[in-house]
Amino acid sequence: MIKVGLDVAKIREDFPILKRKVNGHNLVYLDNAATSQTPRQVIDVIVDYYQRLNANIHRGVHTLSQEATDAYEQARIKIQKHFNIAKNHEVILTSGTTHSINIVANGFTSLLQKGDELLVSAMEHHSNIVPWQMLCERTGAVLKVIPMNNEGDLVMGEYHKLLSHNTKLVFCNHVSNALGTINPIKEIIEAAHQKGAAVLIDGAQAAPHIKADLQSLDVDFYTISAHKVCGPTGIGMLYGKESWLNKLPPYQGGGEMIAEVTFEKTTYADLPHKFEAGTPNICGGITFGAALDYMNAIGFEEIAAYEHELLHYATSELLKIEGLKIYGTAKNKTSVISFNIEGIHPYDMGTILDKLGIAVRTGHHCAQPIMDFYKIPGTVRASFCFYNTQEEVDVLVTAVKRAKNMLL
Repeated sequence: MIKVGLDVAKIREDFPILKRKVNGHNLVYLDNAATSQTPRQVIDVIVDYYQRLNANIHRGVHTLSQEATDAYEQARIKIQKHFNIAKNHEVILTSGTTHSINIVANGFTSLLQKGDELLVSAMEHHSNIVPWQMLCERTGAVLKVIPMNNEGDLVMGEYHKLLSHNTKLVFCNHVSNALGTINPIKEIIEAAHQKGAAVLIDGAQAAPHIKADLQSLDVDFYTISAHKVCGPTGIGMLYGKESWLNKLPPYQGGGEMIAEVTFEKTTYADLPHKFEAGTPNICGGITFGAALDYMNAIGFEEIAAYEHELLHYATSELLKIEGLKIYGTAKNKTSVISFNIEGIHPYDMGTILDKLGIAVRTGHHCAQPIMDFYKIPGTVRASFCFYNTQEEVDVLVTAVKRAKNMLL
């Protein structure tokens, strides 16, 4: 039984979508690693923006523009404070984690040369693999992989062996989206810095569960997407140390990122605007701040404790099903369970669960190298959030048993 106290019934009242029925059943939403749901308090901010503030920012002298600008920049400050970032201009607002990673990968094109080495972990999302492969193709740098073991932990001894003075960049997710593993990023960062390498941490999957202190971590770059933390899609953050952001060239050219434009020469704006070309997702930025306010009001320690209990209960109940195997059994993990049942394709399992009103993710979860490591086509992934309940876990377990009986 789950004992940690959050008033989950009260919290669920904040999420209108949780009252939906899907295929005649009450919705059980267990695809939170893909995107979290949005509370009414955040939806209200979206509505308020379009009803009361809708105007372009940073450019207008009229009242609506100034009010929208103030709200947008206040959201940047909320993000700065949430992640304990030293300076607000080190917060670059992007369209999400993928965009953020590509900004850094593009920027390093002029900083690398043939024979330089980049290290990537074996458990990355494709968005933290492909941009670096493209960078290696442009520069002649070499991509090396930090291996993982059967439990879903990185083999840290091998990481330390791979590090050398040729290592220029290390990139790793804080939490694996496919396995839930919490990686030892403090150790990864400190070891890389000893060799003079920079580190980018993909924090997309960590952000809903862990309130990262970026000054304490001393990380060079950190990325997240707002839709993982009860916010909207299409907005995210790239944190970069000021010294690094000043070294990187702009990713895109256009309005807002310039200081002065002539046909002979253009000079670029100061941070953060140097990396924020064009009209931004203004509503998204403002709402991003509101989503962090919402989650902080609940409390990240309370969220983590509750989700740990939910994970423990779901794991123990699912493992009672004969033939069920969980992939990703690291001791230090967040509330993600990737599993298969012997003889059943994950897609078939996911399809039946959907017919029973249960939303899970099936496939390789944009982490195909992990699936190749385990020699499987994919998994069924149930990912839990603070608004999920023990009763929903019971519904999942009953449905998996039913699906197993239908498919075998």
